[in-house]
Amino acid sequence: MFTVNKQGDAGTVTAPNVVVPFYLYAALSFLVATFLLCASPVSPGDHYFSPHTLAITHVMALGWGTMIILGASHQLVPVLVEGKLYSHKLAHLTFCCAAVGIPLLVYAFYTFNMGWPAKTGAILINTAVALFLVNILCSRAKQDNVHVVFVVTATCWLFTTTFAGLLLVFNFTQPLLQEDALHYLPLHAHLGIAGWFLLLVTGVGSRLIPMFLVSKYTRPGLLWWIYGLVNGGLAGFVLLFLYLHRPVVYFLPLASILAAIILLIRYCYNCYKERIRRRVNKQVKLSLLSVSMMLIPLALLVVVTVLLLVTTENTRLVMVYGFSIFFGWLTAIILGMTFETLPFIIWNNVYHIQAGRGGTPSPQDLFSNKLFNGTALSYLLGFLLFTGGMLVQQGGMIRLGAALLLVCAFLYNLNTFRVAFHKPG
Repeated sequence: MFTVNKQGDAGTVTAPNVVVPFYLYAALSFLVATFLLCASPVSPGDHYFSPHTLAITHVMALGWGTMIILGASHQLVPVLVEGKLYSHKLAHLTFCCAAVGIPLLVYAFYTFNMGWPAKTGAILINTAVALFLVNILCSRAKQDNVHVVFVVTATCWLFTTTFAGLLLVFNFTQPLLQEDALHYLPLHAHLGIAGWFLLLVTGVGSRLIPMFLVSKYTRPGLLWWIYGLVNGGLAGFVLLFLYLHRPVVYFLPLASILAAIILLIRYCYNCYKERIRRRVNKQVKLSLLSVSMMLIPLALLVVVTVLLLVTTENTRLVMVYGFSIFFGWLTAIILGMTFETLPFIIWNNVYHIQAGRGGTPSPQDLFSNKLFNGTALSYLLGFLLFTGGMLVQQGGMIRLGAALLLVCAFLYNLNTFRVAFHKPG
């Protein structure tokens, strides 16, 4: 998204002081999540509805995944609509509300105190999402395309997710819903996973991947099919959950989502096949790997649903399912995309006036390749060990995997801060 701004197109460039804080906050959140993973490691018999698991999940979902996507979207949406971001002030307010709300909510989950910290945190997070939605809707006045529709729809699903979370938080102390929070947890989680993360990553990734590969492949019609399948599957799941709630019927929305992911993989493969730039850098390779990693949680979800038909819920597999989404697919794509996007943002700010005069570094020179290689290696080993440890219930593998993920987060932070605070030599 940022190569188009390499010539310093001030008309569509969002100020770095709007975007970069989201990246830095997300990086620190990743470090906190992996630290919590080491400090209170998952035990084979743990339930996913336990305080530390809820806390880590929300650090990853909100502090890590959502914050970096919000930051990137503030930069990308003006490019997609060929206009300016509607309001930098709204973007700053979005950051402030989310930055205060997320730790309050995480603290509440960690201590399982559903009093004022949880309620205040949930209200602030909802405020942040509402402000972001207004900013995106007002920015899209000039031009709509399939990618913009993906972003807007995903943000609407995000608001639905956080509002459902708000109701669940208040439901702990003032009964508002017919059932308890554990009953509605699958609904809340899948609104966020499919509606926000899957739809947003698909909409943005389908724009960025061909751009970074310099591919001539474009198929808006295929993207509209993916859009319909994801939204149709998610809407179907919501209705079935609320009005039927029988595991056997969940295969229908699951099949719809699976078809969407297969089409997305096909789209990315065709982009790769028809690329003009033959050499593919490591960041894009990691991002492409993350697309195929979507199949891991989907396969686990099929197994969990099948087991529900014949026996009780398998909490261990549910834990692996959640881990493979937040520490697997989502983290892999963020680790790759950060160093394709953030260096361009900083480069634009520092060097765009000198562009073409020679003697200036390229955006790729702003980050350390050694740190990136260390991040990718520790991540892949950590993810595989942790996932394998949970599957075979081996505490040593889990602890080693958690330690490697902490190393990964530390190296990622070093590289991210190195880029964010780059000064011309």
